[in-house]
Amino acid sequence: MATQHPHKGPPHALHSVLELRVFQELATLPLAWPLLMNTPKGDGHPVLLSPGFMGDEGSLFALKRFLKTRGYEVHTWGLGRNVGFQRRHAEALVQKIRHLHHQSGRTVSLVGWSLGGMFSLYGALHAPECVRHLITLGSPVTVDPVHGSQSPETVKRLYRLIAHPLGPSAHIMQPRVKRLRERELPNVPISCLYSISDGVVPAQEATITGDPSHCENIRVYSSHIGLGFNAMVLAILADRLSQPEGDWKPFDPQGVNGMLYRAATHAAVPI
Repeated sequence: MATQHPHKGPPHALHSVLELRVFQELATLPLAWPLLMNTPKGDGHPVLLSPGFMGDEGSLFALKRFLKTRGYEVHTWGLGRNVGFQRRHAEALVQKIRHLHHQSGRTVSLVGWSLGGMFSLYGALHAPECVRHLITLGSPVTVDPVHGSQSPETVKRLYRLIAHPLGPSAHIMQPRVKRLRERELPNVPISCLYSISDGVVPAQEATITGDPSHCENIRVYSSHIGLGFNAMVLAILADRLSQPEGDWKPFDPQGVNGMLYRAATHAAVPI
């Protein structure tokens, strides 16, 4: 089974402080870019990107540019700034997925960063016939509806200030998101990328328990804020999206790349 990470409680305080390494991740991306040009290319199918909380289309610049170099037809959600899990935006995303599927005649891969992954999960649940692959980047896909989010209090206060005065729990209790609340997973390949040093979304919330025939959790070394332009994350995205449709296999880097991946993430296996 793909298994939810066993961490309990909020992220360690040190990890929240280490979110400042986002500047290092930004600075090193241009240096890693030539190596990223050696990652697998895809077959040109549509990929739809959704930003994290308070992110907009501009925050997806590195993801969009990189995936275009890999040959994909890249789209962003087109709904402006992500100001919380709002039903109208979730429904609009489902319609966009259906439109891209109809327009291209091909299934669509969904990539959601942080809260954007919840939108992507909602879209995959409501239009699974249109979805090829769901990939989340540090997304709270397994928030406990009883105890609520374990993100740092500063993050929850910001959500209450901008999105809803009752916080994330108010949005997750909406009748329309019952399937998310009950942790239902769509029957499509799902890859959840997470960092054990994520200072915003703890590892247990960013991972899932599911059928290994189409579910996996992949550990990366990244800050939460830097997931959208971290070189390791981009390389793994290229690997995951390049798989032939209908022939999904779990992430299992081999050779030198596999050794480097496991050394960087301290993961004996990619769980």
